[in-house]
Amino acid sequence: MGASDYIARHVDLALDALFGELPAIMLTGPRGSGKTTTARRRAASDIDLGVPDLARAFEAAPDAVLGAQTLPVLIDEWQRVPSALAAVKRAVDAHVGPGRYLITGSVRSRLSGAGWPATGRISPVAMYGLTEAELVGAAEFDAVRALIGPADPEPSALANAPDLGEYAERIVRGGFPAGVSLSDRARGAWYEGYVESLIRNDAAELAEVRQPAALAALLAALALNTAGSPTLETLTLAAGADQRTVKAYLGLLEDLRIVERLPAWGVNPLNRLAKAPKYHMVDPGMAAFLAGDDRAGLLRSADRLGRLVDTFVMAQVRPLMRLAAPAVRAYHLRDRNGAHEVDLVLESAAGRIVGIEVKATNTATTTDARHLAWLRDQVGEMFARGIVLHTGSLAFPLAERIWALPLAALWSGEALPRPA
Repeated sequence: MGASDYIARHVDLALDALFGELPAIMLTGPRGSGKTTTARRRAASDIDLGVPDLARAFEAAPDAVLGAQTLPVLIDEWQRVPSALAAVKRAVDAHVGPGRYLITGSVRSRLSGAGWPATGRISPVAMYGLTEAELVGAAEFDAVRALIGPADPEPSALANAPDLGEYAERIVRGGFPAGVSLSDRARGAWYEGYVESLIRNDAAELAEVRQPAALAALLAALALNTAGSPTLETLTLAAGADQRTVKAYLGLLEDLRIVERLPAWGVNPLNRLAKAPKYHMVDPGMAAFLAGDDRAGLLRSADRLGRLVDTFVMAQVRPLMRLAAPAVRAYHLRDRNGAHEVDLVLESAAGRIVGIEVKATNTATTTDARHLAWLRDQVGEMFARGIVLHTGSLAFPLAERIWALPLAALWSGEALPRPA
């Protein structure tokens, strides 16, 4: 990809600001999400540890190889030579200054502590697949800040809003840069190769995978249950493995940023809420591929369409939420008897709550807002607003502090106020 072909990413502004103050940054995220492409634009030299000869040389004399590079340096595929992190730590300790090292690779060691000698020296920044905002050239628009900010949406009709079939097309296309412009057949072949490599190679780099077939079956089960709360028993049965193995493989898929666990939200007055997490496939296209969904099939199945629209929404807000400063956390809400359920709850560091319901319908009604109204009444002033996202074109108020909003407003910027 040439410089003129680069798609601006949400992470760009944050990365430039942080790299101006911090010595070393690690871009984390799923393989193929564009980490290396984004990092390479900021690097004067590149150490690709995926090249065996270079990896062997670096492993033999990491300080010498690193010291011979022109700053800033990109260290790609660091997990092939884990001692790379210790070399970066020594270099950071020896020479003070920002903007020196960019690292791409797995996040597993940082989470487990094993092989992670660089606490306080290397700062992680999360990156994911392409969002719709990035694809339409609106990477600077921060829908999460707009949703959780002080200003309400504006009643309006979105110009050229996608219809349900177009949303289904965007879902199955997914957000991996290498796949978004491919034909359906070619993209299917690409996903097949990605999943095979994920199970046989990427997972094995991070942990011992004694039952690759069980890992593949678990991944397929999570795709079928995306945006749901499958029990451990359900996942164990689907994987054909014991619970200990399934728990380990779930953690592995999370570390690889293929699956995300969305925790349950609750505060003391709401102590009757269910505690089980929801699971989302991080890329909706991969979820569709693994479940055998295509555009026409989604439009025939309300359950599959609902799950994947929910997963698609998460794919739009997740990168923005991870970059938010101050932090914005995401949860889901469900009470124990299932009477009240909210698909997504965003909570700011200041305690502002935004509840979001996702509907694969071309409008929204007060009935669709009933769970948000219940949440509003439970938490009072903490409740900034509720949003019913739908696949139509109109933005309008539904109830006190509750709005119907077209899903496309998350990237078009229409109806949502521009954050200051």
